[in-house]
This record gives sequence, structure tokens and C-alpha cells, in this order.
Amino acid sequence: MWLLLAVNSVTLGGLLFLLAAGFSLIFGLMRIPNLTHGSLFMLGAYLAVSLLRLGANFWVAALLAALAVGVLGGTIERLLLRRLGGEALPQVLVTLGLSFMIADLSLLAWGGDPIPIATPAGLRGSLSLKAFPVFPTFRLAIVLIALVIAAALWLMLERTRLGAMIRAGVDDVAMARVSGIRISRLFTIVFCLGAALAGFGGVMAGPILSVYPGLDADMLPLALIVVILGGSGSLLGALIGSFIIGFLYNFGQALFPELAYIILFLPMLLVLVLRPQGLFGRQAS
Repeated sequence: MWLLLAVNSVTLGGLLFLLAAGFSLIFGLMRIPNLTHGSLFMLGAYLAVSLLRLGANFWVAALLAALAVGVLGGTIERLLLRRLGGEALPQVLVTLGLSFMIADLSLLAWGGDPIPIATPAGLRGSLSLKAFPVFPTFRLAIVLIALVIAAALWLMLERTRLGAMIRAGVDDVAMARVSGIRISRLFTIVFCLGAALAGFGGVMAGPILSVYPGLDADMLPLALIVVILGGSGSLLGALIGSFIIGFLYNFGQALFPELAYIILFLPMLLVLVLRPQGLFGRQAS
């Protein structure tokens, strides 16, 4: 049982990182509490279902679904959220309304029954590792993909001009704007990137969780906790926070089901009280 819980926790941590990394960057840079993020996660999985039914390869479907969700995210930012800059309550209401709309349209298009996504042929079965005698191959692939994406995002943020602009925007939007950075274009790029990561994460979750109405509502609170725990705008915080929440969620549900939500939300409450910027976030000046 302990081994199974550990494997599931590591896998959930990888999936949460794909969801929370983009959410953290969006909130850290744009200060937008994007409540559509869970719906974009679910929508990516549903789009992959349709592509797979048309005969597409799993990885092609995952990339196309991520691209489509990224384009949708950029459209939402440019047409709606850009008009609400700095207005937190309208942003919350608009993104919450969009979340409900995406959920209803998904229900209309794909129905209310859970839809399983088949595991890619090359990743079926399990491997024998030193720490985990039996580790399902696809779950290991999810963890490795999350780590590769984390490394790619770190290189982008730390070694490219775009990353320098994003970091400057996270630290001080007003100063970045004065320095000549086109913040509006930067916002769109970050929103597209965050949405695409969410859509890709939804496809990766399909073979494990299936795709069903309510998947967005199940995953979004976990991403919110990760961002609060790790710190908005912090890639390292999103990575470490995702695995922490993955372990707390799985072990809490299995060992103390009557206290599962206390175990899950208590660390978030403690961080909000003792270190409001998160474990790896920067103190606002």
C-alpha cells in the first residue's frame, strides 16, 4: 500500500506541476487569478479524445490539443482580460464564468460519461527501479516529462531575453514597462504558454484519471494550493509544491480520509499566516 501511494503521489505531483507552472507564471506576472485554468486542463484532454478518435497518434494529439488550448488562452487574454487590468473582482468573475461556460460546452460536446484515454502503446507495462520495484512506465514518463518541462522553463526564464523580461515583469511590472518592455505582448505570451501547459497536462492525465465532467473542479483547487504554497511566479516553488501536495493529497485520502482536507489545506493556511509570499516567492516591495 505504501509503495502504491508513493507511486501515485509522485505521478500526481508531475501532473500538478504541468497545471500549476503556467498558473504560477500567469498569477505572478499578470496578477490574474485565472479560474479558467482547470477548465483548460479538462478541455485539453477532451480535445485529445476527439483527435484520437480521428486516428491521431497520442503524442500528436497531445501537442495539437496543447496548441489549441494555448491559442484559446491567448484569445481570452487579449479580448477579455486585457480590458480588466488591475481589477481583481471582475477578473475573478469573468474567469469563473468562462470556466462554467467551458464546462457546459464540454458536457454538450462529449457527454457526461467518463471517457478513458488509452495509454500510449510504447509506455504500457511497468519497470523495476531500485526505490520502486514496480513503477508503471507511463507514470514514470509523466514524472520525467514534468522534470524536462521544468528544466526547459528554467532555461527559458534564466537564459533567454524573453525569460529576463518575464522575470522583470514578475518583480515589478511598472518598472518593466518604463524600461521599454512591451508588457501587453508579454502578457499574451505568458498566458498562451500557461494555457498550453494546462492543456498538455490534461492529456497526460487522461490515461490515469480519464476525462469526465468535474475534472476541472477537482484539479483547480490543488493548483491554487500549489501556487500559494510555492509562491506565485516561482518555478521552483511550483515544482516542489506540486510534489508536496501530491503526497499530502494521496496519503491524506488513504490514511486519514476523515481529515483529508485538513491535511491538504492546513499547510496552505500556515504559509499564508507565516510567509504570505510562499515558500519560494519574493516579498513584495
